[in-house]
Amino acid sequence: MTQLDIDALKSTLKDRTPGPFHLSELYGADWDRIYIGDKVKMGHAFLDAVRAGKLPGVIDTGTKKGGGRLYLWKPRGL
Repeated sequence: MTQLDIDALKSTLKDRTPGPFHLSELYGADWDRIYIGDKVKMGHAFLDAVRAGKLPGVIDTGTKKGGGRLYLWKPRGL
């Protein structure tokens, strides 16, 4: 199973323009190569990390749209 790398995602977020996103966009091109069951597990782990405050600036919008749960990247100071 593929593991969710919170540190790698934080690094990707730093270079990202503020705004809405799906986990698949943050994860990158390899997302399409992941088994669906692992995507579900990683999605849940990401949501748990967001809710636990492990990804400061990432907000769970509570909505799903065109590719899964929608998050908002809003870095501090914006």
